[in-house]
Amino acid sequence: MPKLTMLLLVLLLAGCGENSNDSAQQESSRWVKTAELTPVEQPMLMLTGVVRARYETPQAFRVSGQVATRHVDAGQRVSQGEVLFTLDDSDLQEALTAARADVAAAEASVAVSQADLERDRQLLERDFLSQQAFERAKLANREALTRSDAAQARLEQARNALDYATLQAEADGLLIDVVGEPGQVVATGQAVATLAQEGRREVEVAFPSHMRPPAEGALLLDDRQISLSRREVAGAADPASRTWRARYQLEEALLTDSLGEVVQTRFPMDSLPEGVFQVAVAAIDERGDGPQLWQVTDGQAQPVAISIERMQRDHAWVRGEQLRDGMEVVALGTHLLTPGMDVRPLAQEEAQ
Repeated sequence: MPKLTMLLLVLLLAGCGENSNDSAQQESSRWVKTAELTPVEQPMLMLTGVVRARYETPQAFRVSGQVATRHVDAGQRVSQGEVLFTLDDSDLQEALTAARADVAAAEASVAVSQADLERDRQLLERDFLSQQAFERAKLANREALTRSDAAQARLEQARNALDYATLQAEADGLLIDVVGEPGQVVATGQAVATLAQEGRREVEVAFPSHMRPPAEGALLLDDRQISLSRREVAGAADPASRTWRARYQLEEALLTDSLGEVVQTRFPMDSLPEGVFQVAVAAIDERGDGPQLWQVTDGQAQPVAISIERMQRDHAWVRGEQLRDGMEVVALGTHLLTPGMDVRPLAQEEAQ
């Protein structure tokens, strides 16, 4: 009986010793806070834009004069060749009459010079006229012909000017602005209306001066998203707003013709390589040969080499061959860790 009692006491003491060793090992492990790695999403820039037509052409007379009639209003759709405005053509009619008279006078001069030339040729053959006088007659005839050609050109110009007194739409489209009024005196080339020609619409966007307009983007509507492709970028930043003006083509047609409407657009800010993750700045340890993170593996802290893509105020973008989505890394106190150190994530303490 005493021997059995002694054996039980020895076994009890041995079990208590093992438990105490395990407790001491757990108490010696450092508690660490961990966080999951999350992939960096493509940063996007949201900007407002204005719907424009590909061609917004000012409509203007090719001659000066006083507006006689106005046939259209802003917001009206017109067809190619439709009359928009007319000028008072009384002066143009007089100019046409004068041009016709000049042509008639020039033709008479040609007839006289040709008759003189033929007479002088006959006299020259009979030796009644010198060669010099005959050459002078030939030059006079050539001059008369040239003046006739000039008179014909002026007549054609006068006819064209009379036609230009009627302003017609140069293409099918929508008049987005009409400013000409009857009685107004306009100069040559002075716009009296603006025509947005039919065709696909574009979006004009102003980008901050520090950002070059990207090649692609998206137009955000209530229930649709239309892809945008860059067509042109201004050659210089706007001197007043210090922004870059860019025009983007719509890959799909709009359901409604909403010229001038302010719309929401979205553009990628940067092109990111694959495998970039976001971590807290405090998780990065730079004591070694390069930046590294610490991973908890089998209760021990192990370093993982990384490269830093971008550093922000609270977070950093990092890359590494061993990094993966959802990987647990030590988020605080990494400067106190050493390879193989026993650590315990705080999540285990909370679970207990």
